[in-house]
Amino acid sequence: MNRFKIILFLLLASCFFLPLKGGGGSPVSYSRDDSLRVVELLEKGSKELPLKGDGGSLTLFYARQLMDLPYVGQTLEINGKEEHLAINLHSLDCTTLVENVCALALTTSHGSKSWKDFLRWLRMLRYDDGKINGYSSRNHYFSQWIQSGTRQGMVREIEADRSITVPMKLSLTYMSSHPNSYPLLKVDMEERKLIAEMEKRVSGATIRYIPKERVGDSREVLSCIHDGDILAITTNKEGLDISHVGLAVWGNDGKLHLLNASSIHKKVVLESMTLYEYMQKHPSQTGIRVIRLL
Repeated sequence: MNRFKIILFLLLASCFFLPLKGGGGSPVSYSRDDSLRVVELLEKGSKELPLKGDGGSLTLFYARQLMDLPYVGQTLEINGKEEHLAINLHSLDCTTLVENVCALALTTSHGSKSWKDFLRWLRMLRYDDGKINGYSSRNHYFSQWIQSGTRQGMVREIEADRSITVPMKLSLTYMSSHPNSYPLLKVDMEERKLIAEMEKRVSGATIRYIPKERVGDSREVLSCIHDGDILAITTNKEGLDISHVGLAVWGNDGKLHLLNASSIHKKVVLESMTLYEYMQKHPSQTGIRVIRLL
C-alpha cells in the first residue's frame, strides 16, 4: 500500500457515522479525537459551573479553551448532498466557534457531561427548530440562527437603549444570488430553490443594532453587553445580514473586545485592539447585534 493510500485509510478510519435521534435519522460525522475532546471539555466545565453559573460566563470559559485553534472556512461542507451533523473541534470558523461553545455551555448548565447531550444541543443550535432535513435546514444566515434559537428558548437578543440603536430590515438573498460560492448550490438546482424559499421566510423582519460608531462607548453606556455575549456584526453587503460573529470580552482598558475565529490571524484569538478599532478596519461592517445564551 503506497503512502497516499495509507493516509487516506487512516483519515477514513478516524471518522464515525452514527444515527442522530430526532434529526430525521441523519448521521453524525466526527473523529475520535473530537469526541474525546468534547468529553474532556465538559469535565472541565462541570468544575467551573459553581463559579460560572450563567451561560455567558460559560461560553467565555469554553471559548478560552479553544484559543489558538486554526481557522478554516466551510468546515461543515464535507458530505455533499447528504446533511450530517458535523463535529470538528480541531479547526473552526467564526460560526462553528460560537456554536460549539454554546453547545458546551448548554450541556454544562443543564447538569450534563454527556457526549449525546452535547450533540443534541449542537443540533438544536445549528438547524432550523433543531430539525435536520437536508442542507437547506441548516441555519445558514445568522439572523435565522437567532430566530430559531429564540423560538427554542436557548437564546435571546438583547435590546440596547433605542437612543443608541438603528433599525435594519432583513432582506436575505446572498446565497441564492451567489450559488457558486457554495459547493452544493453550484450543482443542485433543487437546493437553490429551497434556499431561496428559506431566504423569503426569514426576510422582512426589522431588527435594531448598535452602530459601529457607538461600540467604542464606555462599559456604563453599553451596560447591556455582558462578557460572553454573542456579538453578531452587521454588514451593508447586499443580500446579507451578518458578516462575522464572536464573543464579547470587556478588557482591562474598559473597552469592548472580540474573541473570535479570525480569518486574518488564521486562528481563534482575543483581539488585542478594541472592537471599535477592529470595525473601523472593515468598511462593510455597520454595527453589532447582541445575543445572550439562556
